[in-house]
Amino acid sequence: MSSRRLRPDELDLWTQVARTATPLNPVQPRPKPPAQTLDRPVQSAPEAPQPVKPFALGQKAARGGPVHDVLPGLTDRMRALPVTMDRKAYGKLKRGKLSPEARIDLHGMTVDRAHGALSGFIFRAHGQGKRLVLVITGKGRRSDTDGPMPVRQGVLRHNVPHWLSIPPLSGLVMQVTNAHNRHGGGGAYYVYLRRPR
Repeated sequence: MSSRRLRPDELDLWTQVARTATPLNPVQPRPKPPAQTLDRPVQSAPEAPQPVKPFALGQKAARGGPVHDVLPGLTDRMRALPVTMDRKAYGKLKRGKLSPEARIDLHGMTVDRAHGALSGFIFRAHGQGKRLVLVITGKGRRSDTDGPMPVRQGVLRHNVPHWLSIPPLSGLVMQVTNAHNRHGGGGAYYVYLRRPR
């Protein structure tokens, strides 16, 4: 849109058209014909600058701005889980003093095959009355694909705790925690099962 001034004949034409127009809402007063100032855009007064709050050296800045909700790492999430088993037994478990009664190794399996194997293993171990089992997932290998989506290292390592926390396995599992270094460390999980009824 150009910002040229209206010529006198254009202004007269506009005034005639405005007089013949019927308002949409007759209760409101009819608008006055435009004055010669229509050719310039209306400029609003600049806003007054906001006063700056005093700031002392060593003072922490106020928290503000966007907060990014980023999922914490797997190790941090495992540590944050509440302890649902006996605290004394849990302490022994974390120090590697308890020996697993059974183990399953999911290395080299696809996600679908590993999920089925894990489910069957947990059901059998619970049916046999075993309380502590070891699930070995491996730490996963770093994928060198340069795809558009980031891929987590260790797909099974990230999926096993999730599978154990949802039905049907969640009813059998009391506690899941990272294994001690002597039993596989970050590439394995201790799964403490509930007593069979």
